[in-house]
Amino acid sequence: MIKKIVPGQLQVRLMTIDDLAAVFHLGEKLFTSDYSSSMYRTWDEYEITTLFNSDSELCIVAELDGEVVGFALGTTVEKQKSAWKYGYLVWIGVRPGLQKCGAGNKLFDEIRERMVEQGVRMVIIDTDADNEAGIGFFKKQGFDNIQKHVYMTLNLSRRRKKRKKA
Repeated sequence: MIKKIVPGQLQVRLMTIDDLAAVFHLGEKLFTSDYSSSMYRTWDEYEITTLFNSDSELCIVAELDGEVVGFALGTTVEKQKSAWKYGYLVWIGVRPGLQKCGAGNKLFDEIRERMVEQGVRMVIIDTDADNEAGIGFFKKQGFDNIQKHVYMTLNLSRRRKKRKKA
């Protein structure tokens, strides 16, 4: 059944190769050091192309009046000696100003449904511990069992002081 697109109505659909640039540039606006000063994953073109090439059925966009305004990128993980197949929601983002309009909910509902169709039994996400809005969003989606992780960094761009020889 083909859905009639109504102007001003949000549509969630599979990402196409023509959406890569729009998704990349939206992610550049969303996933900056302001978003997470300790980002252990970086937003770059390889994130999108790798997921699109390996799990295109879990790469979806939200479109409003012909413009990409949100996306969700996921993958699945199967571990040896485990009966479970895991879904990993790697990235989800919605254009600022539309983040309280239900676009994130529609994106998550679609990716969850696609993961269920693929036999996923558990979905995993991760976000910065200071991302209160993100944590609130995921709790509303039914996520629980919040785990604290430790991520450490070593800034190699600082000049190292030369040690005195004895």
